[in-house]
Amino acid sequence: MPTLTEAPPPLTAAGPAKPPRRRGRFTPYWLLLPGILWLIVFFALPMVYQASTSVQTGSLEKGYQVTWHFATYWDALAEYWPQFLRSVLYAAAATALCLLLGYPLAYLIAFRAGRWRNLIMVLVIAPFFTSFLIRTLAWKTILADNGPVVHAMNSLHLLDLTDWLGWTAGDRVLATPLAVVCGLTYNFLPFMILPLYTSLERIDGRLHEAAGDLYARPWTTFRKVTFPLSLPGVVSGTLLTFIPAAGDYVNAELLGSTDTRMIGNVIQTQFLRVLDYPTAAALSFILMAAILAMVTFYIRRAGTEDLV
Repeated sequence: MPTLTEAPPPLTAAGPAKPPRRRGRFTPYWLLLPGILWLIVFFALPMVYQASTSVQTGSLEKGYQVTWHFATYWDALAEYWPQFLRSVLYAAAATALCLLLGYPLAYLIAFRAGRWRNLIMVLVIAPFFTSFLIRTLAWKTILADNGPVVHAMNSLHLLDLTDWLGWTAGDRVLATPLAVVCGLTYNFLPFMILPLYTSLERIDGRLHEAAGDLYARPWTTFRKVTFPLSLPGVVSGTLLTFIPAAGDYVNAELLGSTDTRMIGNVIQTQFLRVLDYPTAAALSFILMAAILAMVTFYIRRAGTEDLV
């Protein structure tokens, strides 16, 4: 037996440790595969098809061929630029109204609703329980010539102001820009309220208490604490409202007239009535590129990428 004075046997140098075998490292990719295939089949391939359609020439009787006729883009923009501009203006006006109406309501739900919070949230999303078409048709009754809105605006002499601004025509609200903007505001208001509520709910209430301890007035607390922290919700809500409103055609079709047609109405007409597929596809890509450029500029100017 070894004694205490004997040296222990030398330790042999161990080889490099083998990394543990990672099981299921491809599992996330397999989980993403259905969504990727869905995007490819129902988004990427139709986009490629529409891109090829936009550079074709021909007719429906003789057939269309890809001739790389890029002049279709310039011709479409030169002819229909008023509808593009009108779509941007109507969408911007509806987005501004949604923000002015939605922010106080989202603030109320997040900080003041209490036990009524769930009920108010149900009322906010209640319009989604009915069809988009039915909701828009209901506004034809609300804005009718003998309806309550026209009578109220007449009694307050608001129709004179809106007529001077060009948003109404005489004593009528239907078939005017105001009717189209009202329809856009109503239909897309929930898309503004929900992101705002989510962003406001994340704000720690102790920040408001700290501002009060520093003798900040309520308006100062809102301006310095609440609104800056809710900017991600503001950016998300404005994007979710402006993007679909700019391409909408239902409100302009049902509540407007030929003088209030948006670019979505032109694209629909070119696809389904005129059957000029290259022009319709070119208009679609011009609209997409314009919205993408405006959204990129807006996000950079907003100074936040933490979108809700």
